[in-house]
Amino acid sequence: MLSTRHRTRNDVKRGTEIELDIEKFADRGKSLARRDGYVVFVAGAVPGDRVRARVFKRKKTYAEARLLEVLTPSPLRVEPRCRYFGTCGGCKWQHVAYAAQLEAKQQSVREAFVHQGGFADVSVRPTLGAEQIYGYRNKMEFSFSADRWLTPQEIASGESFDTGFALGLHVPGNFYKVLDLHECHLPPALCGEILNATRRFARQQGWAPWDVRRHTGFLRHLVLRQAAKTDDLMVNLVTNGYNPDRMAAYAGMLQTQFPAVTTLVNTVNTGVAQTAFGEAIYTIYGPGVIRDRIGPYTFEIAANAFFQTNTAQAERLYEVARDAAELRPSDLVYDLYCGAGTISIFIAAQVAHVVGVELVQEAVDNARANAAANGITNCTFRSGDLMRMFTPEFVRAHGRPDVIITDPPRAGMHPKVVEQIARLRPERFVYVSCNPQTQARDLRLLADHYAVEVVQPVDLFPHTHHIESVAKLRRRS
Repeated sequence: MLSTRHRTRNDVKRGTEIELDIEKFADRGKSLARRDGYVVFVAGAVPGDRVRARVFKRKKTYAEARLLEVLTPSPLRVEPRCRYFGTCGGCKWQHVAYAAQLEAKQQSVREAFVHQGGFADVSVRPTLGAEQIYGYRNKMEFSFSADRWLTPQEIASGESFDTGFALGLHVPGNFYKVLDLHECHLPPALCGEILNATRRFARQQGWAPWDVRRHTGFLRHLVLRQAAKTDDLMVNLVTNGYNPDRMAAYAGMLQTQFPAVTTLVNTVNTGVAQTAFGEAIYTIYGPGVIRDRIGPYTFEIAANAFFQTNTAQAERLYEVARDAAELRPSDLVYDLYCGAGTISIFIAAQVAHVVGVELVQEAVDNARANAAANGITNCTFRSGDLMRMFTPEFVRAHGRPDVIITDPPRAGMHPKVVEQIARLRPERFVYVSCNPQTQARDLRLLADHYAVEVVQPVDLFPHTHHIESVAKLRRRS
């Protein structure tokens, strides 16, 4: 006789419609339900919902289903602010009460440390939430496309739409089609006005959007960067080729309609790859950079420079990392994956010296310039491959660290970098991460050398499932 669980798994077939009671949030913003123990993931559902869903993927241990109808709504549900929610890929959780988002992010960090890291008794504090949950992003990257995606509401309206021009965000899971956005609540309101004015102007001028399939068209991306602590605002128009007459015309429109724009740059990308980076950047007017502040420190941000997209929460993140390091005036700190030096500069006043290490030479140049601009003299920045960086010669030249702070990209640290940290064995170690899964994986490799004292999640990305987390570790005696 088949077990109940085996019968259930056979009943949950592709194309079948099932009713589910949603239990909790899962990875990547999806939610989890069970049918007699068999796991079913549903995107767009909320814990406490009873839903009807259609199965579109079935594996041995789980299935995925597409939400069709909310039969009984969860008390955690709220009304989304954006009319594009559910179609656009920018937000996943606008329909979830913010307090529930914070709890879900704490849960995701804890589960990563338990399952990926093997830290069964890890202490994960409640997520530090943001005061501003809309209009918080200081950077938005919109795409032009010759293949517009129509929303269900647009299709149902029966109206005729031009599907050959779109400016907005890609639909999730679709590389070709772009949702033509007329509002976005993640950046400040002025960015939405510039978005719409750019669309109108480009269409009036007859400029063609990029066609991903044919690799033709002029307009590729519109990147807007608005500083949170200063009045600086950058417009970066990414185009397939440089056309000074067109740039002059666009500059005239911006200067007339949006005097708040402090600089316009034109990134030229003639390659096939769908990226806002390119082979050349032209400054059309203004300084070509913007400046923003974290704490008392000012940072210069170029068109393609990395800078945390939520300035206010970035300051809280760095405060958490600084406090976790228990810094002393005599400390030598190594700041790994230092980027443009934001953490190094932020902590420099509390320590004797900081050595920032980064692979990308351009970022190191930015870090040195930022330190000089802020009058910081006790930071040294070095470029190089972190897997081979910390030789005996490097340690003799710079000193053995009392503290290491690391803030790697989403992929985490290479095992060879982890090995070098184990050899350096500083007393205190702080791991800042935008991916708790890889953070927990890396720290598992250091479990014989370091104890995880506490993990603090910090929410830089309201209405998404993304989370930053700071792990505080101390060397085992």
